[in-house]
Amino acid sequence: MVTLSPPSPAPTNRLVFVVTEDWFFASHFLPMARAAVAMGLSVAVVTRVRAHRAVIEATGARVVELEAERSSLNPMAAGYAAGQLAAILKGLKADIVHCIALRSILVGGTAAAMAGIPARIYALTGLGLMGARSDVTGRMARLGLRQLIRGPLASKKTRFLFENPDDARALGLDPADTTVTIVGGAGIDPALFPSATQPPSPPLRIAIVARMLWSKGIDTAVEALRLARAQGTAVELSLYGAPDASNRRAIPEETLRGWSRDGVAWHGPTRDVTRVWAEHHVGCLPSRGGEGLPRTLLEAASCGRAILTTDVPGCRTLVRDGIEGLLVPADDAPALAAAMVRLAADPLLTARMGGAARQRIVEGGFTEEAVTEAVAGIYAELIRA
Repeated sequence: MVTLSPPSPAPTNRLVFVVTEDWFFASHFLPMARAAVAMGLSVAVVTRVRAHRAVIEATGARVVELEAERSSLNPMAAGYAAGQLAAILKGLKADIVHCIALRSILVGGTAAAMAGIPARIYALTGLGLMGARSDVTGRMARLGLRQLIRGPLASKKTRFLFENPDDARALGLDPADTTVTIVGGAGIDPALFPSATQPPSPPLRIAIVARMLWSKGIDTAVEALRLARAQGTAVELSLYGAPDASNRRAIPEETLRGWSRDGVAWHGPTRDVTRVWAEHHVGCLPSRGGEGLPRTLLEAASCGRAILTTDVPGCRTLVRDGIEGLLVPADDAPALAAAMVRLAADPLLTARMGGAARQRIVEGGFTEEAVTEAVAGIYAELIRA
């Protein structure tokens, strides 16, 4: 009689996310971790740990701490971090490395190459100041990045994940290429951000929910408000968010408090974004550029709010001028003021744009479900390969 041994279990494929900050992963990418765990992958998140370990671990992922400053691209510091990360990746026996945002791509891509892991996903969540600058410095920085991530940091099993097609083109990649996937940002759950009825008007109530950074164009919105009010328009502007202490473009608190004394309501950070949008007519982000696809615009649109933003990559990916909201040039306070005046004068138009924004979220590929399905498809492809 021959005794057959039970079949060996299929090896577990190991996915490692590399992201600079635990709060960033917790606020944007938990659905991706859940989807990977649901696929049967062993998932780890390598990040700087502060206050969000538990919420990440609740997805079924393991959290591995790596202390590194996200604001620094100093070559020596980045090289040291890459060496540390390479050792971590080897220890985790990673099969796929998913690097989120620019610094993680540079450090994580280097580490993956050092560790001999060819299956890499480079998820660019915006080009930051490098993308916003149109001068020689900005062009040279983009050229250098293009040569890195398509040269020594690339492999035959590298896949690129972008939140808007402009960023792909900026790095010399065709959005239609099989190695490139464009997703609707991190996606959003429309059930958690339901459409709300419009609050009474006048005044037109505009809110900005974002980190208080100069790059977000907050000062442009403040100046636009002054111009609109000078024309007799009944309009209010509320700011929700805190300065990012680790970001050199943070707006000082004294500046924010000074604006509050001038009639702009700065409320600090909020945990109840749906309440904010229920109390306002318009979601605003006058960004100077460098965005991936701002989550704040996804949230406002999901809640049925017209969007007032700038004609820059990421923002214009979601908003079509005159349909879901209005697009104005970056750094143009008079144009932004004119848009405020137009929306204040036509409440029906504002409400109609809000309805279109909600429809855009649900039907345009900007939901969590659509994004995680696309990302899970990349994991499955790399596993098969």
